Amino acid sequence: MRCPFCRHSDSRVVDSREVDEGQVIRRRRSCSKCSRRFTTVEEAVLAVVKRSGVTEPFSRDKVITGVRRACQGRPVDEDQLQLLAQKVEETIRATGSAEIPSHEVGLAILGPLRELDGVAYLRFASVYRAFTSVEDFEKEIADLRAAMAGEAKTDDD
Repeated sequence: MRCPFCRHSDSRVVDSREVDEGQVIRRRRSCSKCSRRFTTVEEAVLAVVKRSGVTEPFSRDKVITGVRRACQGRPVDEDQLQLLAQKVEETIRATGSAEIPSHEVGLAILGPLRELDGVAYLRFASVYRAFTSVEDFEKEIADLRAAMAGEAKTDDD
């Protein structure tokens, strides 16, 4: 790591701390030439591979933007969207892969969105899964009802 003050290439780590629940490491460094201190931040990069083959960094903001459209007019607030995006990122990072296909991001969104709001889930799923007929909606609604009935059954137990 080059010193930002004198550009010398040798520095030593004085202190390391985890930030954001271990997702980021903050290091205090000291330059061996000019003795000035500076901070570096290390974060594991998670890349999304789009259908076109282009790779871009994972963005919680893009997840929120996509889900926000599906939640338009629904009783879903910003905190819930932030939490959903965090769950999606945690699910993706748990795979242990540095690159993940965009299709996997969509799948990671469907689960938490289904729990958050059924109507928003149907809206998102209809675009994500490219519904082409009323039957596609009917099948998804039947699956959603079955899942909700299963949850209600466990809640009553």
